[in-house]
Amino acid sequence: MAEIVIKNLRKEFGAFTAVQSSSFTVRDGEFFMLLGPSGCGKTTTLRMIAGLELPTSGEIWLDGEEVSQKPARQRDIAFVFQMFALYPHMNVRRNISYPLVSQGMPRHKVQAKVAEVARILGIEGILDKPVSGLSGGDRQRVALGRAIVRDPKAFMMDEPLGALDTEFRERMAEELRALHDRMKATTVYVTHDQLEAMQMGDKIVVMNHGVIEQFGTPQEIYDKPATLFVAEFIGSPSMNFLRFQGTVSAGQTRITLGDTAHAVPLQHDTAQGPLVFGIRPEHIRLSDSAAYRGRALAVEYLGTTQIVTLATPHGDIKARISSADTAPRIGDAVGLEFFAPTVTLFDQKTGRALRSALHGGH
Repeated sequence: MAEIVIKNLRKEFGAFTAVQSSSFTVRDGEFFMLLGPSGCGKTTTLRMIAGLELPTSGEIWLDGEEVSQKPARQRDIAFVFQMFALYPHMNVRRNISYPLVSQGMPRHKVQAKVAEVARILGIEGILDKPVSGLSGGDRQRVALGRAIVRDPKAFMMDEPLGALDTEFRERMAEELRALHDRMKATTVYVTHDQLEAMQMGDKIVVMNHGVIEQFGTPQEIYDKPATLFVAEFIGSPSMNFLRFQGTVSAGQTRITLGDTAHAVPLQHDTAQGPLVFGIRPEHIRLSDSAAYRGRALAVEYLGTTQIVTLATPHGDIKARISSADTAPRIGDAVGLEFFAPTVTLFDQKTGRALRSALHGGH
């Protein structure tokens, strides 16, 4: 398997720029997620790494070799699509073996490789069945088998679970991650589903309008969002935003919302103007004694937790509380306490997070 290094990658389609100066590294054996909404440039980035699109500029290094202008067939990369891309007139065995047969591999070696892949994927019992009669989950396993059987340097996966229903998606996501852990295969995986990315990825690139908004581990991206877009895109419910006018100075540890002061992580930046106070729903506590008040608008029961929606002077917010706690009644005035070490302040004009002790000062 191989390390993939992307340097200043750019792709233009006429006057439209799909990917703008992207740079990141996929470590050898990493499960790497390209995450973002439709049209953000993630699939175009994947296709450039695979050689299905050539970049307008920039470099792609695969296993120490610069390959940005090489065609796909010279990159030794396997691609798994959402729509399975199987041969309907062939059975499972012939679908999986096709890449090896087309390379002229001896028949006994092909049989051994297919048997090994079938065992890994748990599909030994369907090798002689036609793919047209298989369930969505089994069809995806066969598509994976055809990619795995080649022993490529890296796998590119473009929303491979997108055509499955929710139950199958969750099960296949677990299987894919377990398969990756057994094979230690370098994998780049495109998805618009942030839960899928958080569940499966070692590292995540979050893209928006062709730009990388943030690159890091799932925990870094969730706990320390670099932009308003990331803070809103990651998390369900997403981060709450309380908008206010004010000034923040380096060294500050408190800010004022209306008439109430709130502790925040030690600030390293200075900013003035429209600012945003960001707090995750699980870091809000409902308290009768708190000076900052909200009015209960709705309560959503989710089994182990409840989501309480509240109107505040600075915007509506959602608090996640335990189901064991008594939720307020609709219309009740409620005090709100915010867990200071988790607060992120943003500059509303730029959308960037202000550097603080939470963000390590970077």
